[in-house]
Amino acid sequence: MTFLSILCALLIEQLRPLRADNPVYLAVSHLAARMETWFNAGEANQGRLAWVLMMLALMLPVALIYWLCVRVSPFAALAWNIVIVYLTLGFRHYSHYFTSIQLSLSAGDENAARAMLAEWTGEDTAGFDLRDIARKAVETALVTTHRNVFGVFFWFLMPVGPACAVMYRVAEHLAQSWNAPTRKGSGDFGRFAATAFYWIDWIPARLTATAFAVVGNFEDAIYAWRNFAHRWHDEAIGIILASGGGAMGLRLGEAGEGAADLPVSEAAVINADGTVEVPLAEPEVLPGEEATARALQSTVGLVWRALLLWMLLLLLLSIAVWLG
Repeated sequence: MTFLSILCALLIEQLRPLRADNPVYLAVSHLAARMETWFNAGEANQGRLAWVLMMLALMLPVALIYWLCVRVSPFAALAWNIVIVYLTLGFRHYSHYFTSIQLSLSAGDENAARAMLAEWTGEDTAGFDLRDIARKAVETALVTTHRNVFGVFFWFLMPVGPACAVMYRVAEHLAQSWNAPTRKGSGDFGRFAATAFYWIDWIPARLTATAFAVVGNFEDAIYAWRNFAHRWHDEAIGIILASGGGAMGLRLGEAGEGAADLPVSEAAVINADGTVEVPLAEPEVLPGEEATARALQSTVGLVWRALLLWMLLLLLLSIAVWLG
C-alpha cells in the first residue's frame, strides 16, 4: 500500500502539480503564525508548548481518519494515503523556478535567471555571476528535493505513515518560520522547533546523502561528505550538499563557508619574544568543478536517479511485506 500510495501521488502530481501557495499550505502557515502570536513571549518553554499543540492539532485528525479508513476498507485507506502524500510531497512545487533558471542560463539571459533565483530563495542575488547563480540553484534544488520528497518518503514508511508525513513537513515549516532572520524580538521561542526538526531530519538527511552517493560518483560523494560537510553551519544541509556535489563532481558551498571549523595546524612557531604561535592550517579546496549552466542538467539527472532508487527500495520492501 505504501508503494502504491507514493506512486499514485507522484503520477497525479506530474499531471496536476500542487503549487506551494495552495490553500492547504496557506492554512497551515496561517495557523503557525497564529500560534506564534498567541504563545510567543520570547521563552523556549512557550515555543515547546506551541510546537506540541500545533503537531497534535494536525496529526491527530490525520491519524484518526486513517484509522477509520483502515476499518472501513483497504481501498479507503489507500485513497487517504494518496491524498496525504499528494499534499505533503512537493516534487514539483518549485520546479518551475529551477526550469526557468535553467532555460535562462542556456539562453544567456543572466538577468532573468538572477531575478528568478531571488524570487525562489528570497535572497539578494544582485551581485551573482553565472557561476554563483548556477551554484545557488543547484544547492537550493538539492535541499528542497530532500525536504519535499525524500524526507517525506522516510516518515511515510513509519507506523501511521500519513500522520508522520504531516509531522515532518510541519516540523520543517515551523523550524524555518519561527526562526526566520526577519523576525525580531522572538527570543528563544523558535529554539525547540529547530532542535526538534534537527532530530526528525537526522536519519532522512543521511539517507538522502547516501542515495546521491549510490546513484552518482560514490567515492567522491563519500569523500566530500566525510571531509567537507562540516563547512556548512547547518549539519543536515552540509551532508546533503557535500554528498550531492561530490556525486556530480561539483564544487558547492561558498569559499569562506565553515572556515572557522577548519583544523589547527600542528606546526607551532616560536617567536623571538618566546611566544608560541600556532598557525591555522591552509583550507583544503572543495573537490569538483565550478558550477555552470550544465550543472543544472546534472542536478536533474541526479535527483531523478535518486528518486528511482527510493521507489525501487520501496517496491522491494512492499513485496517483502506482502510475501511475509
